[in-house]
Amino acid sequence: MKLPTRLVQRAKAPLANVDSLTLPIYETTTFVFDSAKQVCDYNEGRGRYLYSRYENPTVVAVEQTLAALEGAEAAILLSSGQAATSTALLALVSAGDEVVCSAAIYGGTLHLLTEIFARLGVVVRFARVEAFREPEKLLTDRTRLVWFESPINPTLRCIDIAAVARACRTRNVLSVIDNTFASPVNQQPLALGVNLVMHSATKYLNGHTDVTAGVLAGDSALIGQIEKARRRVGGIIDPQPAYALGRGLKTLAVRVERQNATAMAVAEWLSRDRRVAAVYHPGLPSHPDHEIAKRQMRGFGGMVCVDVGGGYDRAARFFDRLQLFQRAASLGGVESLCSLPVLTSQWGHTDEELREAGVTRSMARLSIGLEDPDDLIADLDQALT
Repeated sequence: MKLPTRLVQRAKAPLANVDSLTLPIYETTTFVFDSAKQVCDYNEGRGRYLYSRYENPTVVAVEQTLAALEGAEAAILLSSGQAATSTALLALVSAGDEVVCSAAIYGGTLHLLTEIFARLGVVVRFARVEAFREPEKLLTDRTRLVWFESPINPTLRCIDIAAVARACRTRNVLSVIDNTFASPVNQQPLALGVNLVMHSATKYLNGHTDVTAGVLAGDSALIGQIEKARRRVGGIIDPQPAYALGRGLKTLAVRVERQNATAMAVAEWLSRDRRVAAVYHPGLPSHPDHEIAKRQMRGFGGMVCVDVGGGYDRAARFFDRLQLFQRAASLGGVESLCSLPVLTSQWGHTDEELREAGVTRSMARLSIGLEDPDDLIADLDQALT
């Protein structure tokens, strides 16, 4: 049966000229051209869109917002934080190049470097946080890129970003920071001289635990180089989650400011409790990198790491007793979560790798949400009993 023509004709100009308050979702795989000249213009970099694996209007709009948040010339969105990390590395390093990486790093990044990129001929060298105090000594003639976090997952150790960036620029080495834990509200690494910023946008940027995404931000030339790799690898985000991410960004500042304040209250309460062995939060004067954090952060973040002592068994009992904190991986959402690093981000790490990362088997990582601070503290109190 032949369909009526009106059902198969594409929407023309009137819809395209409507001004929408909120970002439209261009849920289409491909875009229509009116002439061969328009296709040529696209291929020569003059306007329009071709295919959503390359670029999409919804995605581009959110990328522009993210670039503005980071103070960057450009930003690109990818399907996850791991996609952002792997695509950046594929674009920027080759066999024989050396990558210097903090030994205290997200477990997914560590496994990506040791299991994938090392097999491809990239030389990977891990350095303890203390070694980053003299970053110029970390670099060799074949160092191509330095990858680090600050604050670091899960210990919340902080690295002097400006010092690393300065040492790298002196030696013509690329510096890349995972800024996920801080968010652009609390920290602006590009202004401190770093070449490239990465986020797992799944976390604070989205903020509602319903989107998986990654973002890279930097100067136009560097992002353009990575964008070419994204086209080849195919890691671009779909328009629907890009839209949800863009919606989450509208409340980023108010969410993070509330999480900063509540995390500080929780950390201060835990630091006075004799039932715990140690508390890690950059805002505490007892934190080993408190002065660095004060110098480069506007807020100290919504993450708290607590070492309850007594090894894994005591951490597991604490974990199992929580009632308001949800037992789940990830972070940065409106719900408060607890995870045990040795079961999530550091799962499968050897004792030596845990020592290098400063992680113990009795640590619990708290991601503070938007609940009442007193209720969260009461939950921790009963779980520690």
